[in-house]
Amino acid sequence: MNTLNNKVAVITGAASGIGRALAQQLDAAGCRLVLSDINQDGLNSLATELRLPAQLHTADVSDRQQIENLRDAALSHYGAVDILVNNAGVAVSQSIEALSYEDFEWIMGINFWGSVYGTKAFLPHLKTRPEASIVNVSSVFGLIAVPTQGAYNATKFALRGFTEALQWELAGSGVAVTGIYPCGIKTNVAKASRFYVDPHGDTDAGRGAANFEAVATMSADACAARIVRAIQHKEKRVLVGRGSTLIDRLQRLLPNHYWPVLQRLTPSAS
Repeated sequence: MNTLNNKVAVITGAASGIGRALAQQLDAAGCRLVLSDINQDGLNSLATELRLPAQLHTADVSDRQQIENLRDAALSHYGAVDILVNNAGVAVSQSIEALSYEDFEWIMGINFWGSVYGTKAFLPHLKTRPEASIVNVSSVFGLIAVPTQGAYNATKFALRGFTEALQWELAGSGVAVTGIYPCGIKTNVAKASRFYVDPHGDTDAGRGAANFEAVATMSADACAARIVRAIQHKEKRVLVGRGSTLIDRLQRLLPNHYWPVLQRLTPSAS
């Protein structure tokens, strides 16, 4: 994208973590923002930190009508949208056998359907712009599968396939599609997750969050900066975080045996 100045960017899950940091950095680059989250207080707090006025919308990305309303409001206010970041995401830690259908539907609705709804709502308009960008925030858990992360894996694997197919469909158009695969980013996702058990059998949610924090070595700001660069350069596949490249290589080299290797590197209950 030649310039970010004066572009209109829509970000879901903007109240915290990667979404919040991305909003701050796109604002600094001169973007006009449409920010969405279910946490209105978080959005209000973020708005006070921005240089430019932003449009704030409380929206549940798993509700198609709410996302279509978000699109209509963005176009009504700004007249155009140039960048869409499907960032909203949640986590569930539970074995597939014990996982409730309600939990599975909840995480699928946000992590996968939220990106589908966002993409399909905005894509017809984005195709009319001189240049546009769709960013789908997946995870390295969209590259590898881990015990007790089956539901999360399913959403992120699905989002990866959706993103890569969309890239081929839009090849040669003015719409760039970027898949982001973060690893170990310091966010609140672990604390906000539905935690039942981890891969080591521990059922203590506090320890689970602490173990995540122990391997979360990259700040949300650093991750957001990498995403901004990816938008500018129309990158297709971006691995973010210290462990992301290692995990990607392990999956390629040991597609049937990567988990025993990763297990030795994963913090266990103490």
